[in-house]
Amino acid sequence: MIFSLIVCTYNRPAALMNLLKSLKQQSLYPNEVVIIDGSENNDTEEAINKIEINNLQYYRVGENYRGLTRQRNYGVERVHQQTEVICFLDDDIVLEPDYFSSLISTYKTKPEAIAVGGWIIDNTHWEKANDNYKPAFNEFFIDGYVRKLGQRNVLRKRLGLLSNKPPGYMPEFSHGFSTGFLPPSRKSYEVEFFMGGVSSYRKSLFQKIRFSSYFEGYGLYEDMDFCLRASKIGKLYVNTDARVLHFHEESGRPDYYKYGKMVIENGLYVWKIKYPKSGIKSKIKYISIDITLMLIRLFNGLSGDKNGIRDSLGRLNGLWSLLVNKKFRDV
Repeated sequence: MIFSLIVCTYNRPAALMNLLKSLKQQSLYPNEVVIIDGSENNDTEEAINKIEINNLQYYRVGENYRGLTRQRNYGVERVHQQTEVICFLDDDIVLEPDYFSSLISTYKTKPEAIAVGGWIIDNTHWEKANDNYKPAFNEFFIDGYVRKLGQRNVLRKRLGLLSNKPPGYMPEFSHGFSTGFLPPSRKSYEVEFFMGGVSSYRKSLFQKIRFSSYFEGYGLYEDMDFCLRASKIGKLYVNTDARVLHFHEESGRPDYYKYGKMVIENGLYVWKIKYPKSGIKSKIKYISIDITLMLIRLFNGLSGDKNGIRDSLGRLNGLWSLLVNKKFRDV
């Protein structure tokens, strides 16, 4: 299967070099590596010139194409004509050696798949359990594995605001479990969204939809928007055997106030993609969760998290937009 990799980057030369070093160790290597660099200096280009990468296509873009969704669309237009699958990686990802081998094999074992996401390794402690296992109130059980719920999810559960759907599916009141709640079983699971930083799509999908111009700059939730629209066309999967590390590079990320505001405004946007007409009960739950999470971030800030205050103020601004801004008022 002919596949291309697109990496969109912005002012992160050191992180990008770590990704490219792990790329060179892959047991299955992309037929094409396309780097779309929106950096405002020459550091990334100079770093790339010092490392030998096979099948590399490098593009430097200016302000007109800068921003995650714009850079991704720019890259899609420039992959090889024979490409069958287009893969995307964030520039602060590091791959396990068999990442692409596992990811691409999913299109053979799941021929109906139009998109496949990878699985991010984190510090979550999972334990195997039998099918009859009854999880405690603060535990999450799925497919023979159990893990602890974080404090915010325990609180949501006590308030009756926790998702009632599997990971990777959006409930009617949004705020579902991320694909990070899929267990380390090395299986593939059907979903309707996954993280765009470890994603892949059949090239034919881009003849029908593109990444939305609604999202600019950092583009929070652009991946969920694209996946939700793609899930109306075909089936999406996450392969938990296609594994990466995500280092959450701080450079290039927005100020926490802007981030908090985007959580609210962009979160509303993707919710309405999935559920354009919601019932009153779902609306109340949706707003209640937003308020709960805002208060949690405020508490984090008062407890010493220097970013928590700005995050919560940004969320408050976003919630105010729901009330007074016509663009967001019709929840």
